[in-house]
Amino acid sequence: MSRLLPVASAAQARRYARDLIRRYPALFRATIFLHVAAAVAGLAGPRLLGDLVQGVHDGVPMSSLDRLALTIAGFVLIQAVLIRFAHLASARLGERVLARLREEFVTRVLALPLSRVEAAGSGDLLTRATRDVDALSKCVRFAVPETLIAVITLCLVVGALMLVSPVFAVPLLIGVPIMTAGTRWYLRHAPAGYLRQNAAYSDVTEGLTETVESARTVEALGRQRQRIDRTDIDLRRSWRAERFTLHLRTVWWPVIEISYVMPMVLTLLAGGWLYLHDRVTLGALTAAVIYVQQLVDPLDRLVGWLDELEVGAAALARLLGVTADPVPATDEVSRPRDDRIEVRDVRFAYEPGREVLHGIDLVLEPGERLAVVGVSGAGKSTLGRLLAGVHRPTSGDVTVGGVPLADLPPDRLRAEVALVTQEHHVFIGTLRDNLAMVRPNAQEGEIRAALTAVQALAWVDALPDGLDTLVGTGGYLLSPAQAQQVALARLVIADPHTLVLDEATAMLDPRAARDLERSLAAVVSGRTVVAIAHRLFSAHDADRVAVMADGRIVELGSHDELVAAGGAYARLWNSWQGGATKKARPEGAPFP
Repeated sequence: MSRLLPVASAAQARRYARDLIRRYPALFRATIFLHVAAAVAGLAGPRLLGDLVQGVHDGVPMSSLDRLALTIAGFVLIQAVLIRFAHLASARLGERVLARLREEFVTRVLALPLSRVEAAGSGDLLTRATRDVDALSKCVRFAVPETLIAVITLCLVVGALMLVSPVFAVPLLIGVPIMTAGTRWYLRHAPAGYLRQNAAYSDVTEGLTETVESARTVEALGRQRQRIDRTDIDLRRSWRAERFTLHLRTVWWPVIEISYVMPMVLTLLAGGWLYLHDRVTLGALTAAVIYVQQLVDPLDRLVGWLDELEVGAAALARLLGVTADPVPATDEVSRPRDDRIEVRDVRFAYEPGREVLHGIDLVLEPGERLAVVGVSGAGKSTLGRLLAGVHRPTSGDVTVGGVPLADLPPDRLRAEVALVTQEHHVFIGTLRDNLAMVRPNAQEGEIRAALTAVQALAWVDALPDGLDTLVGTGGYLLSPAQAQQVALARLVIADPHTLVLDEATAMLDPRAARDLERSLAAVVSGRTVVAIAHRLFSAHDADRVAVMADGRIVELGSHDELVAAGGAYARLWNSWQGGATKKARPEGAPFP
């Protein structure tokens, strides 16, 4: 089971959010000012409307009433203009904050040690890079500015209501406890309810997808009824989960509506009584009722975006958690004194208590060629990842020039050791960009030489635009063998002193693999090479062969020594030779 990346604390998330906003002080202040100005302009209307009503009641001349009406219209126009620019400022601030956060997230991810990424697994990191970023995007673009507007408007409206008469603020005290109690009840039950709803929906989707993809098998085995029953069960579970969350909303929203309506009703009743007893004017009562009505919209915004703010806060904590484990700084890590790699009493476990490597000791001298062989599951690939610094040993040390590999920053680590596996990726862009990404300043001559080394130059020159051909999703589709050759060419351009080849030619047919390995032999000359392969002709010309079984190195020596010893390697060699009669290794085929 993978160990998920950590999650930042709420305090860390709040501190980061404050620091992020402080990077744009001018834009933040302008946004706040525009929202405050728009809210203030909106407050003038109810007060002036109250004066207009009072003027009609008192028989004020029509010219004065006309001026009041024009003034009200002017404030409405000013408020509309200010709201437009306030929303634009909020959008600009949100986009800049989001862009900075995305850039920093990518930087943090790329700075993670490979061992940390491998331990967490790709699923957790991918979820944070996609779903959490999307959730935070919605929060930054909409929830934060809308909530900000709502809070500012609430404060100003309550202040304006107090200026009309403090008595009119008393009914608000009735609605606040009702809203608080209802919201707390909803938030106590909603998270678990929505998690169950999403999980149930996922079960429905998974079941339907599985049924469709295996339709032929279902039909052949006559399991249609079983799949229908499975779908019915999933749908019932999803229906129950959705009914629960619907129940929460049908309880919560009426409570919120009551908390809106009651203050307004009480304001009308109390204000009417005060007016009848000549305690307040008709204009003041009109303004107070409109102000109370104005409280509904910002309260709706606060309630409506409450869930989104919580989702955004959780997403921010997960994004910040990517680097909760410190990454060694470049100037804090010693430089390797030489290219010698040492493995001392190394043990490794993917899960606690379940070791897959046991007490490995190995020394790789600069320029040595080591072949690692063994049956599937013996631990070859795990050892290769330890030698490449992808995994950190559970105990023991893997060092290059006396410095632990896993402590090296990614850029320095890849200058020391490079790992090429059966897995490969073609990025969207030109073939030239795909090749030069390991060393952006590589010249075309170096790129073409690398392609020549891996037997790929011929098909590259045959592409529509040669090195400038667009590849990856939406571009020219490379075959698995061509993609693997691109990965190997990157390795040639990167020029590390140690290469770990974990069955790097497995995607090629045996003849093409032998041709490729013959070409690579000239390129890797003088470098330390660790070849992990099931084709034993790679072991024949190695300086030493390490035979692995059950997570241990059971034999170590040259090909001839191990064959003469008649042990595990000899049995593997004889078995492979017997099954490869028609695919015999050409005479003089070089390592790897």
